[in-house]
Amino acid sequence: MLLPQEIIRIKRDGLVLNNENIQCFVDGLVDGSFTDSQVGAMAMAIFNNGMSTAETVALTQAMMNSGQLMSWPEIHSFNGPIIDKHSTGGVGDKVSFMLGAIVAACGGYVPMVSGRGLGHTGGTADKLESIKGFNVQPSIKQFKQVVKQCGLAIISQTENLAPADKRLYGIRDVSATVESIPLITASILSKKLAEGLDVLVMDVKVGNGAMMQEMTQAQALAQSIVDVANGAGVKTQAIITDMNQVLGNSAGNALEMIETLEYLSGTYRDNRLHEVVVSLSSAMLTNSGLAKNDQEALTLISQALDSGKAAEIFAIMIASLDGPSNLFEQPWHAMKQANVTLDIISTQSGYLEAMDTRAIGLAVVELGGGRTAPSDSVDHSVGFDQILALGTKISKGDIIARVHAKNLTSAKQASKQYLNAVVIKEGAEQKEKRLAPVIYQTVG
Repeated sequence: MLLPQEIIRIKRDGLVLNNENIQCFVDGLVDGSFTDSQVGAMAMAIFNNGMSTAETVALTQAMMNSGQLMSWPEIHSFNGPIIDKHSTGGVGDKVSFMLGAIVAACGGYVPMVSGRGLGHTGGTADKLESIKGFNVQPSIKQFKQVVKQCGLAIISQTENLAPADKRLYGIRDVSATVESIPLITASILSKKLAEGLDVLVMDVKVGNGAMMQEMTQAQALAQSIVDVANGAGVKTQAIITDMNQVLGNSAGNALEMIETLEYLSGTYRDNRLHEVVVSLSSAMLTNSGLAKNDQEALTLISQALDSGKAAEIFAIMIASLDGPSNLFEQPWHAMKQANVTLDIISTQSGYLEAMDTRAIGLAVVELGGGRTAPSDSVDHSVGFDQILALGTKISKGDIIARVHAKNLTSAKQASKQYLNAVVIKEGAEQKEKRLAPVIYQTVG
């Protein structure tokens, strides 16, 4: 068996790793025989030189098999499809909460194992941890009970589910190797395939706030995930969606949970966010056979929202995983509010033409809402809300967003960063930006 440094050397030199090399690396992730520095070096070698499809499949399967594999005989016995969705991550992406509740309300079962923040992107598990008492790492037994009970459970990785990926995931975040297509593919699918899914729908983000900033990169990642997952026997479709602006009107853990509650209760629904939620929900329903076609899927989605059933399922899930039973009624009783809020004021008139979404995500991290090291704690209260969409007409002195911070100094710094991240230009032609498509392409 080769030493870790010799396995790293193979990939560093652009050569192909065999199955034994890959298994040794994955074993080293679990038992610690690869140190953090060696894992980081291996991740960088893969980032720089890529992996073949065969290598990516081998890495995915080895990481999947590094822990417990789930099965759902108690649900399959009455023909309930096991469905999940995964996003490659963005700024303000709280789609999983809404979509999971909708699909469960339509008869699907959604056992969603989510990640934490990576780089400038927020993490679903971090957002749930905004809620006092909520247990993002229940036992597998409790996880399965909640899925069976209400059709939805969203958790973080447990110690027993793809533990190799859990360690690699954290090191990628702080070693500038997040955007590697083979590592993203293996990370996502090692967890998803371990869930025992029938159907998977991928939301591949593209744009200046996504890991994949160019369409060609997004297409390559979408194709990689579709090829590997379908090859493993899970019916998988990928939809490429826009991340050239914050998704919804908030970015930050607790603030995104508030927007989720507003969406599910019907109090407020951002148009772009709603379009993404509906498109992905529709794909999940049609691919699983819960809807015959897109039109029937749209009808089911509307019924789930309008009847309040999706909101009810989300509330049950929160309470079943040790969160409060009155989250919708008294959200701020269960979540911490920031010490300081500060309106961000436009210094000019015109139309909001562009947004450096990555810079806004990094501003949330600097406020304390993300991590620069795996061991960092997260301030769930900080971030931005009241974010205006591209194409909005603005007058000098208008509020274009609001910052939530731990003190006035960091609030002022974040306000400055936000103003530097947006472009406001005069001219009516900028209004056409609002018509840009949200959904770009479907793969698989």
